[in-house]
Amino acid sequence: MKKKRITARRVENQVYSNRVLRSEFDRNWRTVISRTGYVIYIATANRAKITVLLSDGSRKLLIFRQGGRVLVGGGGTSHYSKPHVAKDL
Repeated sequence: MKKKRITARRVENQVYSNRVLRSEFDRNWRTVISRTGYVIYIATANRAKITVLLSDGSRKLLIFRQGGRVLVGGGGTSHYSKPHVAKDL
């Protein structure tokens, strides 16, 4: 019998992290570069998803509404707009 993996789910407000090693965006994002050098990802549809791998080895699924934004700067610093849903994977 297969065990079901339990995931924690919560709505998060404005969040930033410097622990992001890798992020995988689904097809519901467009990308722009700011004048200050940030890469800005903008959700083009509701339920736009990102899978994030953190430096401690954990993974999270982030789900945004249309218009949600993610700013990525140097050194893996990421800023996530509010609100969004975060699930532990």
